[in-house]
Amino acid sequence: MKLLPLYDPKLCALVAVWLARKENAQWLELGNGRQPVTPTLVSVMARRDTHFLRAYTSDSGDEPIGIVALSSLDPVFKCATFWGVSGDKSYRHRGYSTIASSKLMTLAFRDLGLRSVNTWAVDGNPSLRTIRRLGFRYAGRLRQSHAIDGRPCDRLLFDLLASEHRELDERRWRRIDRPVRDAVCEAR
Repeated sequence: MKLLPLYDPKLCALVAVWLARKENAQWLELGNGRQPVTPTLVSVMARRDTHFLRAYTSDSGDEPIGIVALSSLDPVFKCATFWGVSGDKSYRHRGYSTIASSKLMTLAFRDLGLRSVNTWAVDGNPSLRTIRRLGFRYAGRLRQSHAIDGRPCDRLLFDLLASEHRELDERRWRRIDRPVRDAVCEAR
């Protein structure tokens, strides 16, 4: 797996398509719900100091399959807000977003010198599994602070300190994440 910076206009366009899809956009807070997600917006975000965006690839090639990101990056307070999107849904439930997110946290703490990363997820969002696997700690609930299809939803708040982060071992993660039948077949 690779984490790719968003320098290529084609990559920015692909990411903009992912972010604009209702199935993804409903969980996010991009453009304050009023500004459409365009390749230009993604390109501007990728070049601003307050954002750190990386597309991630599968193990088998250089084709991007999702994005992990930090927004509201503050070098004075040494904190940022984490978010991500699985772009190619055929790769869901295989651990790619979890591994990419873990690698991003390592970059955030080691290379960017952050002390704390926070995130939020709408109650019921499937990405809560990834947030918990990464070691984020529950920090609170913002009641009815998000809406999906006009229905009020709660946001669950989480944070992770640099001292709490442990990068997941990609090889071990893949071995554990495989279905049991694959492990049984290898044992024979």
